[in-house]
Amino acid sequence: MSNAAGAVARTERPLTLGAALNAGLRQALSADESVLLIGEDIGTLGGVFRVTDGLRAEFGADRVIDSLLAESGIVGTAIGLALRGYRPVCEIQFDGFIYPAFDQIVSQLAKLRARSAGRLAVPVTIRVPCGGGIGAVEHHSESNEAYFCHTAGLRVVACASPADAHTMIQQAIACDDPVIFYEPKRRYWDKAPVVLGPPPDDALPLDAARVIKTGTDCTLIAYGPSVRVALDAATVAAGEGRSLEVIDLRSLSPLDLPTLTSSANKTGRVVIVHEAPTFCGLGAEIAASLTDRCFSRLEAPVQRVGGWNIPYPPARAEEHYLPDLDRVLDAVDVTFLH
Repeated sequence: MSNAAGAVARTERPLTLGAALNAGLRQALSADESVLLIGEDIGTLGGVFRVTDGLRAEFGADRVIDSLLAESGIVGTAIGLALRGYRPVCEIQFDGFIYPAFDQIVSQLAKLRARSAGRLAVPVTIRVPCGGGIGAVEHHSESNEAYFCHTAGLRVVACASPADAHTMIQQAIACDDPVIFYEPKRRYWDKAPVVLGPPPDDALPLDAARVIKTGTDCTLIAYGPSVRVALDAATVAAGEGRSLEVIDLRSLSPLDLPTLTSSANKTGRVVIVHEAPTFCGLGAEIAASLTDRCFSRLEAPVQRVGGWNIPYPPARAEEHYLPDLDRVLDAVDVTFLH
């Protein structure tokens, strides 16, 4: 394989999703001296989930920066750095901690390119460990992607596999638009083969969805932590004689509607799975978009499986909140009742 710099030696190794992100960040730091990391405890500690482990020792404290415990300060500083030619990568320690930086993200970061009529690029990547399933306390298990998908000027993506984590984090850092990069925290320890190195020329674009299992009877659309749930549902359904197609959305904003539309037209049935509440969630936008485009080909209303419209529950109750195999299969059954 090759990239713009010429032939690149590539090696494949089994890595966890967290280690794949670490390798992707290392590659970005090595390839471009304008890349900086900034966040709470990311330097000496290596981050709560050790995603930045070892990077400060390798690249120095001026490029892997331990910040104050102030998310608004992290993002505000990153905006200033980006306007001076740097490519900062912020870590928000847990998803529920992003709210103090909400004004900086939606009022400044998302709007500077449009406000300057395209003259200013603000290449800031904000890494956000997302979702539940790790038995955490309040504010540590949010799925707040809909807020940022609703904000024009931001790209919002979610990785679901080690290979995608490695490639997508590099693509996000190289993008001249601000990117909210969601990482499914309960999948940090999932392991799979990863080809190390810069993204190859034929890498799937950052804004593209991926069909990760083909099928003919119903389409399952998922992203981040819910992708594995969807794959498990497809495996069980196959034993019952149903062929489910599984799509990893990857890009939450913009949506890869051509890929989603093609699959919905083929199967005639769609189930969308995400951990966030279904009320005003991303699944509602996908359902509306597919209904508009595929109405005459759909055999049943689009179904959504997600969290309940309540604050995220205590750890002892989260298994009743998170979408699981049974709820996904029940939704598939509903599409066959029409």
